[in-house]
Amino acid sequence: MSTALSLRRISRMSSNGWDRLFKSESMVRAGLQPFEIVHQSGIHSVRHYLPLTEESITVGDDTLPVSKKRNAIPLVLIAPLAVNMYVYDLLPERSFVRYLMAQGFDVYLIDWGKPTRKQAGLTLENYIKEFLPACLNAVREHSGSKKLNLQGWSMGGGMALAYTALFKDENINKVVTYGTPIDGHANGAIGQQYKRLAHLLKSARINFRKVPAKLLYTPGWANVIGFKLLDPVGSLKGYWNLISQLHDREFVAQHANQAAFIDSLEAYPGGALRDWFASIWLENETAHGHFKVGKAVANFKDITCPVLGIAGKSDNLANVACCKPITKVVGSANSEFFIGPGGHIGIMSGKESPNTIWAKTVSWLNS
Repeated sequence: MSTALSLRRISRMSSNGWDRLFKSESMVRAGLQPFEIVHQSGIHSVRHYLPLTEESITVGDDTLPVSKKRNAIPLVLIAPLAVNMYVYDLLPERSFVRYLMAQGFDVYLIDWGKPTRKQAGLTLENYIKEFLPACLNAVREHSGSKKLNLQGWSMGGGMALAYTALFKDENINKVVTYGTPIDGHANGAIGQQYKRLAHLLKSARINFRKVPAKLLYTPGWANVIGFKLLDPVGSLKGYWNLISQLHDREFVAQHANQAAFIDSLEAYPGGALRDWFASIWLENETAHGHFKVGKAVANFKDITCPVLGIAGKSDNLANVACCKPITKVVGSANSEFFIGPGGHIGIMSGKESPNTIWAKTVSWLNS
């Protein structure tokens, strides 16, 4: 490499490094797709994404024509708790909502907002019995369609399944889950640790469900640290890749957008976190086809609509073995399981998602 080229490379690295450290907000292009709020109650809301005005959109390195044919059934994206909504619209060229709209879907997104300690006592019963039905009713009223398709990522998929089973809602047309754990004890080494913990608690006659919700409230910063500690090697690799690619402005910008999502996780209401941890990871209820919602029980055999479960091949938070039993526990005669590339976040917004996981979702919903 010539001296001139070396100097230019060093200059680019310095400029990109400075912007990434001190002007990262100038690199963030997440969350730019326009939307309207069609429902607001407390801290949670429902977004309706406004129709695309372009004739085509960029998806990765490809151009995707915007379909003139509209799907008559709205698609409702149910976010998990503790995430911000950037992941659904990470970059204009890697935006889940833009991709879905280009494929003809009318897209709604449930945003659970920013819980504070005031909401520490909220339980999954609140979300599944109260908040989610109100959100879906708002979508029905706004769209004029009784029938809805549901897509839920992680805990959002669990909410979709529990709601559909508990209410036996015949107007749920199809359900798609991304990275939603079903058999928590099959989740590799961490699943076995949870299984041992469950036995220890049972032997000590400790009921985890009785732990005060306020004690389990976790602020956003704690969730950021916890998420990164679940895959410390991956986290360090991400920063190493940033350093090695510091000369590449586009790579640095993509890293900034990913960080804008990961480093801005929201808090977990203690009650909801307690319920999820108990049902999925300790008691492993969903592996047996049911899920406690307060005093009620959602029986997954009551889910008769078509169900598609998707897992990420390299997902450490909810691995393939953990997610795969979905086809066995639901009552649907039309259930399917698909393995795509990526980890827990990659299945939602990874580079390979558009041509694999997103494409599978669209073709299945349209089938």
